[in-house]
Amino acid sequence: MSSAPASPVNMFALFELARAREDAISLGLGDPDVPTPAHIMDAANAAIAAGQTGPTEVAGLPELRQAIAAKLARVNGVQVDPQREVLVTTGGQEALYLLMQALISDGDEVIVPDPRYTSYDGAVESAGGTLVLAPTSPDDGFQLHAAAVEACITPRSKLLLVISPNNPSAGVNTPETMAALAEVAIRHDLLVVADEIYEAYLYDGAQHVSLASLPGMRERTITLNGFSKTYAMTGWRVGYLAGPAWFIEAATALKGIVNVHAPTVSQWAAVAALNGPQTCVEELRAMVDRRRLMMLDGMAELPLRASRPQGGLYIWADVSPSGMDGTQFSYRLLDEENVLVLPGAIFGEAWGDWIRMTLLQPDEVLQEVLERMRRICATAPV
Repeated sequence: MSSAPASPVNMFALFELARAREDAISLGLGDPDVPTPAHIMDAANAAIAAGQTGPTEVAGLPELRQAIAAKLARVNGVQVDPQREVLVTTGGQEALYLLMQALISDGDEVIVPDPRYTSYDGAVESAGGTLVLAPTSPDDGFQLHAAAVEACITPRSKLLLVISPNNPSAGVNTPETMAALAEVAIRHDLLVVADEIYEAYLYDGAQHVSLASLPGMRERTITLNGFSKTYAMTGWRVGYLAGPAWFIEAATALKGIVNVHAPTVSQWAAVAALNGPQTCVEELRAMVDRRRLMMLDGMAELPLRASRPQGGLYIWADVSPSGMDGTQFSYRLLDEENVLVLPGAIFGEAWGDWIRMTLLQPDEVLQEVLERMRRICATAPV
């Protein structure tokens, strides 16, 4: 049996370990485990058959930018000009990289909720910025409070990153929390990035509020979103940024250098995703919600403390009652039971007792995971 490493945990090294094992169950990546809806795949096939495979404008197909603008108005209450205020990107990861390169200069500080998905770290650092962590707590569902943000502000503060629903904590900021964050951003003249990639996944009556829809926020907010989670399109690589024209112009110039434009066929598929029937979105959300409740019920019988997800695709759990920290638990679960979950230390230095696990496996597989976790907990140190 291999032991947990003494050095910081590397997420990609863990994925490699799992891939090398036969029949490992992965609860690591946030990739929906269902096919892309048929009408979206049909649109891609139709585009290929019609020869609609050539280059597009760097900012994306006009038809897709119009569909994104219409969705933002209809769903989020945000009005944008599809020609000047929307950029289609090659997935959300590229969107994150482009926006940091366009916004951040050496020495600028970016306020980020803790815990956080650490792709933000790399994007900020690659632009010469500094990450400043605003603490959140399981005691109130991981709300990003205005007071915590304000305590982080210095003369170098440039940007506030708001991720709701959050990865990994699965917390959702309430409308009151969002209004207070908007007030702080306006008072301190902060730009804001609203990462809304998990907006379709809400539970227990949680509400999603787009910061750009609040008074005084449209001109200082860049919204980041995409198609991978909502429409089971992780491999299609289509995301988008929406924000003030000056920012979209700068980010589009950078995208032209990086990879010109998002894949054309994928863009036509994304048009169908937004303009076609939306029943698939609710079906996927309901499936994940059912699994969420099943896993919470099962984990309640274990010596673990799972926080109740209000949104997103993950369960975030404190495993310290088992007698192990998150890294020990994760490596034992992989070594002895062939199940991959991610140690909380990946998502922040303060979260070593926690693990993140996805809800993106069939029900019977998740039930098997619960049984394997029971066996690990039964042999844990006292």
